[in-house]
Amino acid sequence: MMSAIVEESQAYSGTNFDRPGVKRLIEDAKAKRINVILVKDLSRFGRNYIEFGQYTDYLFPSLGCRFIALNNGIDTESTNGSTDVMCFLNLFNEFYSRDTSKKVKAVKKACAENGKFMGTYPAYGYRRDPADKHHLVIDEETAPIVRRIFEMRAAGAGFRAIAVVLNEDGIPSPGVLYYQRKGQSDPRQVNHKWAEQTIKRIIRNEVYIGNMVQGKTGTMSYKSRKLIGKPEEEWIRVDGTHEPIISQELWDTVVSIDKKKVRKSPTADGYKSVFTGLVYCADCGFKMRNQVEKFTYKDGTPGRYSSFICGNYSRSGKGACTVHTIYENVLTQLVLEDIREKARFAEYDPEQLVQQIIRLKDKEAKSRLSSCELKLKTYTARLSELERLMQNLYEDKCAGTIPQTVFQTLMRKYEAERAEKSEAIPELEHKVKSYLENRSDANRWLTMIRRYTEITELDESILFELVDRIEVGETKKINGQRICDLRVYYRYVGNVDAALEQEERRQPLEEAI
Repeated sequence: MMSAIVEESQAYSGTNFDRPGVKRLIEDAKAKRINVILVKDLSRFGRNYIEFGQYTDYLFPSLGCRFIALNNGIDTESTNGSTDVMCFLNLFNEFYSRDTSKKVKAVKKACAENGKFMGTYPAYGYRRDPADKHHLVIDEETAPIVRRIFEMRAAGAGFRAIAVVLNEDGIPSPGVLYYQRKGQSDPRQVNHKWAEQTIKRIIRNEVYIGNMVQGKTGTMSYKSRKLIGKPEEEWIRVDGTHEPIISQELWDTVVSIDKKKVRKSPTADGYKSVFTGLVYCADCGFKMRNQVEKFTYKDGTPGRYSSFICGNYSRSGKGACTVHTIYENVLTQLVLEDIREKARFAEYDPEQLVQQIIRLKDKEAKSRLSSCELKLKTYTARLSELERLMQNLYEDKCAGTIPQTVFQTLMRKYEAERAEKSEAIPELEHKVKSYLENRSDANRWLTMIRRYTEITELDESILFELVDRIEVGETKKINGQRICDLRVYYRYVGNVDAALEQEERRQPLEEAI
């Protein structure tokens, strides 16, 4: 008689029958190379009671293969009824696996909620702390590359352009570096160069500002290893768990670029305006379109004018809006003067300017904040009331005091209202929180703008860091002069012209200079 002994592998779960050893065992049984399968106990063969039954009740008997579990006293050729309890033992074994899986997941979740790193490989730019494997420390070899990636993105470079630069400079990609450090060649049949998806993952990873975001994926069940993405509200986010590689300001700049999604197509002569995607019509709100006019000087040399016009007018004509044209050199000069002016005020009396900005923002947001707080309070109270009403309704239905049709109608009504209120509450909480963050936003803007008191040139990196949008009004003639109303809206604080006007009334600008 030929037999096979099943040994449990340490690398595979008993809930999975797709294990190399088990597959080889089944093939041997089908090929009649064995006719007895001997296991220590049922759980050693498998802990999925449905698949287990397929093998022991159908496949093995049809192949004439005997199955023996020593510790359980199971023998499929025995007539003492030992196999009668086999299905119950298998069910208990699966319950044990399910319970173990829940406990392991609970421990991992608790560790993640405490800010401990629970991943397999640290993000590029970090390594495990030798004193604590659940804590990340900066990898001094790769951290400068991460900073360079973010700085290039902040300057307006695309994901592919960044990857091309890194490849041209011969910088090993994260996968290549991993195997280099292990002293091995990369066995994977993949592109070993930097790719735009790699850059995108780095750019959008909060780990680089010191935050730990985990639990983005999970398995379908304890029986399956297939990973599925989780909705963002289920992610586990803990701030300030380790030393950041980049500043919050640089991160915010990069995030703002992603939100703008500006595609700067070059003109026929290869020119790209630094203002594309930032300039808006003050009247209709459309983005303004960059256009280039070519001409020839009297001496025969070619010249060009770059200007912006209202995109709505450009697309639909005078019926939609007016031209709102402004030459780029004029726009550049106006924005430069605006930045320098704000920087000088910020340098002269930063605390007073912050107070003015907060006062103005509070004035604008005060009514909205009160409304949101009241609505949030009302919705929260109503949710508690709905829970009570639904509980009472269920008790009345069980007691037979209301008809089934009335119960169903009211329950659907309450459930629909509860879902609506539950969905609205997170957004209201976010609005209330954002209204209360005015001071930190004003201080952050102040720190940025003070660096530009003597700025003489504009480039994309400066504009992306400082400016959210620029609004251009229609040109008017006043006393024979063409006057254009232009407003610069800065990141974190918006337009602060009104705050400066109040500051000027308090202290003349000449004293600041």
